[in-house]
Amino acid sequence: MGGEGGGVDIKGLVTEARHFGERVRRVKEDLGDPGFEWYPYDTLSALGHLENLLTGPNRLLLDGRGRVLDMGSQDGELAFFLESLGYQVVAADHPAYNHNGMRGIRALKAALGSNVEIHEIDVDRPFTLPHDSYELVVFLGILYHLRNPFYVLEELSRRTTNCLLSTRVARCLPDGTALPANTALAYLLAENELNEDNSNYFIFTEQALRVMLHRAHWEVLDFVSLGDTSRSDPVHAKRDERVFALLRSRHERLVNLQLLSGWHESEETGWRWTEREFAVRVRAAEGAGALTMKLFIPEESLRRLGPFTLSASIDGRELEPATFAAAGLAMYVRDVAASGEVEVRFRLDKALPPDEEDSRERGVIVASIAVA
Repeated sequence: MGGEGGGVDIKGLVTEARHFGERVRRVKEDLGDPGFEWYPYDTLSALGHLENLLTGPNRLLLDGRGRVLDMGSQDGELAFFLESLGYQVVAADHPAYNHNGMRGIRALKAALGSNVEIHEIDVDRPFTLPHDSYELVVFLGILYHLRNPFYVLEELSRRTTNCLLSTRVARCLPDGTALPANTALAYLLAENELNEDNSNYFIFTEQALRVMLHRAHWEVLDFVSLGDTSRSDPVHAKRDERVFALLRSRHERLVNLQLLSGWHESEETGWRWTEREFAVRVRAAEGAGALTMKLFIPEESLRRLGPFTLSASIDGRELEPATFAAAGLAMYVRDVAASGEVEVRFRLDKALPPDEEDSRERGVIVASIAVA
């Protein structure tokens, strides 16, 4: 498995996905009776809705670069297709909610010779993702199955650059009464009220969804409604309305980076303490002309250490150092000429040593690094 990112328009990828789906169908036939029931729905068909959703440059979103998280992956067809585009793919689901206890995705992984990472994660409880950062999370048809949707959305915004989301929404109550327009409301489903499935919880109005996305640190880039867009309700199949959205995280955190040596665990904001020496690998934007690091200097560091100097090198080329003498937010910006993946190494001339209150060596707190 595996391929090269090519920046193909979503329309072309829909065709590729159709061919890939045929390949998966033949693999399933060759496996014969696996001893379980395959997930009965075509998860690759969601790409057809993305053709309606994505606009302008966003139509080239699936370029095969970086790491993707497929949440609620079921039998994994979408995860394996994304891998074929060149992505490093992490597929996450939970056996209790998966149609066949995740036996399907594991069987297909073996049959396809795939390198997709498969993880069992229950997002209805405090969870940890297997990697710190992702280029994209695919989050289709999951939101209304969650007891704590706000928590999950906020956690994902701390780790992901972009999100492809779909969920059911409603404009009316089950009896047909119109919900107040432009009001942020959610309908809490009774057990088995929707599709005889007790794993369904909240159906939001569009306004409620947009408010929640904003408060969970997401920016809406593209948005489309499909289905019954005039009289949709939370429970009837004939009045099903789905929204699809492309989101970009607004959360302050380190993304698009491979953290190398010298980093401590992420803080609540996504910022991180470093050691005295630390390093990253980052993809430089096309025609990149500057290295920019946003950092925070605590008052305690200056009080105990005094002014300190930060030096850096990019792919072994030394950059001009900078001295910082004021607490608070600061920027380190240096002109560079770089392309593709580059390794950036930073060195401080002093750092806070481990002590009784904190066993770590502490240099600075970093919010973001980019080469653009």
